[in-house]
Amino acid sequence: MSRAKARAALLRDLEEAMRRTSAQGVLYGQAVANVAGISGSDLDCMDFLNLEGRMTAGRLAELTGLTTGAITGVVDRLQKAGFVRRERDETDRRKVFIAVVPETTAHIGRLYVPMQEAMQKLWSTYSDGELQLLLRFGREGYKAALEATEALNGLVEAQTNKPAAAKKRGRPRR
Repeated sequence: MSRAKARAALLRDLEEAMRRTSAQGVLYGQAVANVAGISGSDLDCMDFLNLEGRMTAGRLAELTGLTTGAITGVVDRLQKAGFVRRERDETDRRKVFIAVVPETTAHIGRLYVPMQEAMQKLWSTYSDGELQLLLRFGREGYKAALEATEALNGLVEAQTNKPAAAKKRGRPRR
């Protein structure tokens, strides 16, 4: 097999493995979200809040690639469910932060223990150099996924702004 064909096969295998991992992660997250009584995307947004700490809705929108309007809905639902609260900035009362409510989110964290244990077991098989490569891949993969999300949002917005006649698909009328 030529070097180019071998690389193409390797890239296909990597894409397939990443798709399987991503899909399984989404299904795991959805199972957690179902137990919590929220949507999977709301749970993902809450994860960004857990990772980054208290932040504005605008910052959450930047991190997720979602619109600020969508984030407002997410925060409203998470607040209603008791998982987050809105906090006014002490120096600028116009500024509002979104903060996780630790008491109500603790039970969600317990649902991730099996996944954390499985990942720790896997990672223990890698050398420090391999872990550094995986860390680089994870960080750069997040940036690439965020860029792709923003590009998709742009495509969707362009499609929704087209005149109604341009959106229609199918056979022309006779």
